[in-house]
Amino acid sequence: MTTQIYTGGCQCGAIRFRVEGVLKDSSICHCRMCQKAFGAYYAPLVSTRGAQLSWTRGALKHFQSSNMVRRGFCDACGTPLTYEAPDGVAVSAGAFDDPSALPPTFQFGLEGKIAFVDHFAALPGMNTDEDPSSEAYVHKIISYQHPDFDTDTWPTPDGAKP
Repeated sequence: MTTQIYTGGCQCGAIRFRVEGVLKDSSICHCRMCQKAFGAYYAPLVSTRGAQLSWTRGALKHFQSSNMVRRGFCDACGTPLTYEAPDGVAVSAGAFDDPSALPPTFQFGLEGKIAFVDHFAALPGMNTDEDPSSEAYVHKIISYQHPDFDTDTWPTPDGAKP
């Protein structure tokens, strides 16, 4: 049987990780503490229990958010990366190189769930390049974000981005 391998990292590339094994507990947490930690309406997390998590570049900084949980993040770009509790480590779903491979299967902290979250799918929407009022702005953007794959170094020695 082939071992599943997942990779990911922070937005700037200073921190990278690798997970080997089956990831089966992908969730969304609605508690107020996770909302604050992610600066969002909820926190998408993937438990690494039963798998092998290793940090392949950089080191996390931590914030002790309660007596039971600490949060790991990138000190350079601020990306929230971990929820660390006595029963294991969960990694931010969006930090994986392919977050679409890890759809959530359950929700926690429903007491903190913001009601309008259930209506996101009904909101009108468009692709970024479909908004004529932002076309000039969008075409000027040069991304400094780390690509969604492992690199030997980042940024590259000559400063070029792939």
